[in-house]
Amino acid sequence: MRPLLRDRYQGRICIPIVETTVGKAIRAVHEADPMADLLELRVDHLREPNLELLLNGRRKPFIITNRRKEEGGRYRGDEGRRMDVLEEGIDLGVDFIDVELATERSLLHGLLKNKKETKVILSFHDFRKTPPQQELEKICDRMIQCGADIAKIVTFARSYEDNLKILSLIPYARKRKQGIVAFCMGEKGRMSRIFAPLIGAAWTYGCLSRNRVSAPGQLTAEEMKEIWKRLTHSTAPSLAFEDGIKKRRSGSTLSKPWPLGRGVEGLR
Repeated sequence: MRPLLRDRYQGRICIPIVETTVGKAIRAVHEADPMADLLELRVDHLREPNLELLLNGRRKPFIITNRRKEEGGRYRGDEGRRMDVLEEGIDLGVDFIDVELATERSLLHGLLKNKKETKVILSFHDFRKTPPQQELEKICDRMIQCGADIAKIVTFARSYEDNLKILSLIPYARKRKQGIVAFCMGEKGRMSRIFAPLIGAAWTYGCLSRNRVSAPGQLTAEEMKEIWKRLTHSTAPSLAFEDGIKKRRSGSTLSKPWPLGRGVEGLR
């Protein structure tokens, strides 16, 4: 039986930078660089952002995010000013910006129209639950219609089966030639963070350290890499994953957690 991963394969990891000052953020960027494939600068955490200084000399692709409070961020000000930060990132040539699908239509369309060379991640977050499959697909369709370069759909896992719902979005999007990031938050959603890039998601998120978590259930980048390394030498997680997908497609429910759930907890 073939192992789940090819010997040299590793998924792509984005490390969020969630510091409160520019100085701390710059130090965190240097610390994260060796482990990250790309970095997310959470501007909503910064008291006095200086994007030009933070983006100067960057060695990895950057995402600029200015997350509003309603979707788990810290920004509480005027929406126009929130968009100004993203527009500044575009003017500075940042690789990606992340903006919520629920943003006011006129502001969102203006951002998409003037994105220049920057790629736009349209995001949706549900911190309470994972919606039904049909609703998730409709959200993905709306992102495609809006012109997202990357559709990002993140929900909260109340059950282990919720991981299958969210992971099913990845082949759904890829059939439509749409780049996607999709996974579940929460303790029960950790396995989706691990498997998502292995079945076609653009990347997954891993924090720099335990005290720098940007969302519930987030593993550290080091833990993610260690799990992927173990999967290259094991077929058991692959069998559990394939069995889960088959059950999901047949309409049955999962009576027990995937075996990997216990493995992830063991790395805590």
